[in-house]
Amino acid sequence: MSRSRDIATNLGSSLGAGGGGGVDSATVLSLTGVSSSGIQVPRLDSAAVAALSLDSAAGGTILYDTTNEELKGWVSDAYKRIAKRITVDGSGGTEATLGGYKIHTFTSSGSFIVTGTGTLDVEYLVIAGGGGGGNVGTVPGGGGGAGGYRSSVQGENSGGGASAESTLSLTAGTYTVTVGAGGAGYSADGDGTGSQGSNSVFHTITSIGGGGGGGNNTNATTGGSGGGGKESNGAGAAGTSGQGYAGGSGSEGGNYGGGGGGAGEVGSTDGATHGGDGVASTISGTSVTRAGGGGSGPGGDGGGGTGGGSATAGAINTGGGGGGGYLSGNSGQSGGSGVVIVRYAAV
Repeated sequence: MSRSRDIATNLGSSLGAGGGGGVDSATVLSLTGVSSSGIQVPRLDSAAVAALSLDSAAGGTILYDTTNEELKGWVSDAYKRIAKRITVDGSGGTEATLGGYKIHTFTSSGSFIVTGTGTLDVEYLVIAGGGGGGNVGTVPGGGGGAGGYRSSVQGENSGGGASAESTLSLTAGTYTVTVGAGGAGYSADGDGTGSQGSNSVFHTITSIGGGGGGGNNTNATTGGSGGGGKESNGAGAAGTSGQGYAGGSGSEGGNYGGGGGGAGEVGSTDGATHGGDGVASTISGTSVTRAGGGGSGPGGDGGGGTGGGSATAGAINTGGGGGGGYLSGNSGQSGGSGVVIVRYAAV
């Protein structure tokens, strides 16, 4: 008997059992024949799944990826995971499950631990500590640059306008997570440059601390995003490629330092210079903007501190740069600490 006749004959007899059109619980339809173990869908390795013509797959098509041990279904424009055999998992940081992802947020240094067999494909956001603001003593100093910003979330940018990076495939082991501290603002009376923020690290991913904002006779420093330039026509310092933008330049005639660079744009050089804006990410389940540059005036969106007479620090766990200080006794402010967020598909 042919396979198709075998399926049709058994299905027909099952549907007719009892005269009520119900399916006989002892007979289950299989795509490869009648089986008492359930319905068996096509089984393909991951290379064969990837080679399938996407245009030919209809909504609701299902298959089993033998390489990744995943049941997948065609949704809109790709095969999406329906279920997966749990063989590997992660732990560490503050954990949450949201929107189909398990999310680990590190606001301080720690460890991400992978257990089980196989590989865990993870997305990440790694932001370093922001740079401290400079101080001039008579006018606002340069704002601190934002901490370096690196992301693998597809469809979202890394810092400096770079595209999202590749995900990481991790096997069982302990992976050190370092969350960088913000750099100190120049705290002494008079003229000085803020300190660079500290790096944040997750496995092979290192984000560079934000550069310090300049003073009057002291230059801004480079970093993930560069510090705002010194007041006396100082150029803004450079950012790191793929992590952030340069700081804005200061002006002698305008009597202001430059805005610190942000992950999303260069620090401003016009008037009461604002820090460059940061970049928004949805890795934590909602859209949050981080890594804004500190200002000589307003801070950049994403945690950048405000400069001037009431200078403020960069926001904690955003990598925001510190605001530039103004006048003796109102020093440049510290940058905000960084953050590391890791996520992967929840089962």
